[in-house]
Amino acid sequence: QVQLVESGGGLVQPEGALRLSCAASGFTFSSYYMTWVRQAPGKGPEWVSYINLSGSSTRYIDSVKGRFTISRDNAKNTLYLQMNSLKPEDTALYYCARVTVMTKAPIWDYRGQGTQVTVSS
Repeated sequence: QVQLVESGGGLVQPEGALRLSCAASGFTFSSYYMTWVRQAPGKGPEWVSYINLSGSSTRYIDSVKGRFTISRDNAKNTLYLQMNSLKPEDTALYYCARVTVMTKAPIWDYRGQGTQVTVSS
């Protein structure tokens, strides 16, 4: 069955950095666009970034452009999100998801349980 397992979250001070990982199994990872999604307390899910099959094309929401970098290693079936210059407003549960439809925003069918990122001094 499809499994997505995130890791790498934690508590970090403003302007700090974290690298999230998402280990995928149960499907052909290289055949799917992938996305990182976050959900802050009291808010709905918000896609943060997505990446194409080979990793040659990426997109980001405006609030993280220049600070976050999405990447993938198809040989390791792993998705990454490098987050630099973190801000308190980046605090959220971050999860990876498998994209099934690309419209104005990615639509996903499976997602992981998520990893908590808290940015606070």
